[in-house]
Amino acid sequence: MADLCQIHPKSPQLRQVDKVRDALLDGAVILYPTDTVYAIGCDLNHKGAVQRVRQIKQSANKPLTFLCPSLSNIAKYAQVSDPAYRLMRSLVPGPFTFILPATKLVPKLVMDPKRRTTGIRVPNLPIPQALLESLGNPIISTSAYSQGNSELSSFELFDQLDKIVDLIVDDGLDLSFEVSTIIDLTGDQPEVLRQGLGKFSI
Repeated sequence: MADLCQIHPKSPQLRQVDKVRDALLDGAVILYPTDTVYAIGCDLNHKGAVQRVRQIKQSANKPLTFLCPSLSNIAKYAQVSDPAYRLMRSLVPGPFTFILPATKLVPKLVMDPKRRTTGIRVPNLPIPQALLESLGNPIISTSAYSQGNSELSSFELFDQLDKIVDLIVDDGLDLSFEVSTIIDLTGDQPEVLRQGLGKFSI
């Protein structure tokens, strides 16, 4: 059974944030709110936890998205061209996932094995930002929803994942089912791979 950690959505309590941070450092897999959907996540640098996330999502070969606290932090984990930087600067923080060439700091277990790319987001929400600041590492962020649970209440979602994750972060708000907009920045021109909550047109 997962621990339940209630955190204020606008003013995250430091004590609760640090509780989640300690769990992440110990290799916990968590369920937590983002500025789009609830996500399953872990510390990017904890290999065992990342493997568990892959098992939960049944995505052995798909790249995993992770959250960074700022645009400057993204540059540590991805190769960012000047045009890509200018575009991202106009969109972050917000509901956008950027596909970029990965640097050596991105674990192979996370990136696309063929293209050596990675998906990175900068969330516009106090709770994940507080977790990122406290942890000091990026946090894996993969949607907790599937075809079978895309219209659940928060209680139903928590109950469904209670025995699968180690800790559940409850912000007390209604669930959002709007995904991020995915923009591929690996080519000469940006390409929208999925239109989601973030409004963007080329």
